Amino acid sequence: MNEARVDKWLWAARIFKTRSIAVDAIKNGRVTMNGMNVKPSRMVKEGEVISVRKPPVTYSFKILKTIEQRVGAKLIPEIYENVTPADQYELLEMNRISGFVDRARGTGRPTKKERRALDEFIGPSMDDFDDFDFDSDDI
Repeated sequence: MNEARVDKWLWAARIFKTRSIAVDAIKNGRVTMNGMNVKPSRMVKEGEVISVRKPPVTYSFKILKTIEQRVGAKLIPEIYENVTPADQYELLEMNRISGFVDRARGTGRPTKKERRALDEFIGPSMDDFDDFDFDSDDI
């Protein structure tokens, strides 16, 4: 087999957990080849480079083998080569480090742990002022 549908290949290569998630990503324009959006039925060949945008990173994969049946995780290095630029991974690391400061709209309230980390990051808490001697007579 030297060709495969792009949606089946993305699922079989374990880039997406289900084929329907792969189809949704393709329809929403998160999967491109040569800078062009593709359709789920687009046939891919060996040697082509496919880009998948999973915010905030755009991953790039060079197709080494076209498959339509899902394979074990140990066989993935035979299926594709990850050619994602290093700057994308730096972006991912920066986003992971500062992720709790800039919450995405609609993600709900921060958890208790996130709130404490946010408070610590933004400024000192009232506990830091225990070293000062405040008297009501001084005011």
